[in-house]
Amino acid sequence: MIVVKLNGGLGNQMFQYAAGKALTIKLNTDLKVDVSFFNIKLENKWTQRYYELDVFSGIKNIISDEDIKPFLDVKNSNWFIRGFRNLGKYKYFYEPEFCYTEKFFKQKNNTYVEGYWQSEKYFKSIESIIHNEFVFKDYSSITNKELANHISGVNSVSIHVRRTDYVNEIGLQQHGLCNVEYYQKAVKFLSEKVHEINLFVFSDDTEWTKHNLSFNFPVTFIDYNKGKESYEDMRLMSLCKHNIIANSSFSWWAAWLNHNSEKIVIAPTKWFNNKEKNTKDLIPAEWLKM
Repeated sequence: MIVVKLNGGLGNQMFQYAAGKALTIKLNTDLKVDVSFFNIKLENKWTQRYYELDVFSGIKNIISDEDIKPFLDVKNSNWFIRGFRNLGKYKYFYEPEFCYTEKFFKQKNNTYVEGYWQSEKYFKSIESIIHNEFVFKDYSSITNKELANHISGVNSVSIHVRRTDYVNEIGLQQHGLCNVEYYQKAVKFLSEKVHEINLFVFSDDTEWTKHNLSFNFPVTFIDYNKGKESYEDMRLMSLCKHNIIANSSFSWWAAWLNHNSEKIVIAPTKWFNNKEKNTKDLIPAEWLKM
């Protein structure tokens, strides 16, 4: 058994699950996820997160309290030391750095792994399996289903603007924001490659996008998928022909799940304000950075 700690929002949880799935296939063992992080009440300066992988049809891998106890025992032994720990049969491995590490696939059975694992290099070898795992449940509303049909019938381009948790002190320090110039440059580039584009803007701050983003193309602002239905934005973005993503794992996954063989994905060159994080393995080679 491999146990993966989940934390963060939906995009982060998908990276963690996908990497864990690849490791379990290599080891021919089972995957379980630890969701205890979501029971912790975070301080106001942090965004409270919840388990979100239940938006997909077939993922039911939450580990029981009884089964996780020996894994937590080894994790908590010398808890202040990050890295690899071994307590007999059970082991613990902490992500040593943000970029891809081959050490991940050197882990053995009965290991608890903790990290972000934000690179498709971890699961590229099982790409079709991950696509089959991340199949959304039925549409939550007729409105989303109708919009999905519209998106499929035009040269649709999704634009993702993330702001709410990126404009506070911690968000600005760690992530920073994609500016208006980035989106204008990306749209201009796509308009020169694709005829008659239709733009679909997804954001957690729609009012800001309406007042600050202006394009000479048909634009639809999606502002009704809130709370537990926020995942619908990821589904709708993944159905667009092309994607302009933010520095966000949420829209990263929307673009990755896009099945269009001729898709153009544009990502920001700068992903973090925190220069300590090495993002060289984050953006797939075929995507464009601006």
